[in-house]
Amino acid sequence: MEFKTLQQDMVAAMKAHDKETKDAISSLIAAIKKVAIDEGVRDNITPELCDRVILKEMKTVKEEIDTCPESRAELKSQYEKTYEIISRYAPKLMDEDEIKAAIEKDFAEVAATKNKGAMMKAVMGALKGKADGSTISKVVAEMCK
Repeated sequence: MEFKTLQQDMVAAMKAHDKETKDAISSLIAAIKKVAIDEGVRDNITPELCDRVILKEMKTVKEEIDTCPESRAELKSQYEKTYEIISRYAPKLMDEDEIKAAIEKDFAEVAATKNKGAMMKAVMGALKGKADGSTISKVVAEMCK
């Protein structure tokens, strides 16, 4: 996801008086800027950095939805709306079959050892931002059996 696209969409949401969308995109932009400053790339925000932060924010909102008490239906619906908006900007993640194919193709030597720790170390760095960590872990565990 390009940072400029997020900024343009936020301006469009502001012009349309769509407060929920503006707030969700605004929080994404703030999180991306914070990470960019922390990593020292304030003026050169890459799409990879944006994707990584968007996935992290999605995970955070998902946890908020899961932990929200049933008695707070209004708050839960707000979290769900935010999750829906953020998910529009999230990159498409690899599924289990794609992860397995990538491991067999790019990490055949490490996969042959059946050492889960070594496989996870090699694979997580390469697939970070392209696949969900828990899905990767599940695929690696199956391959180590």
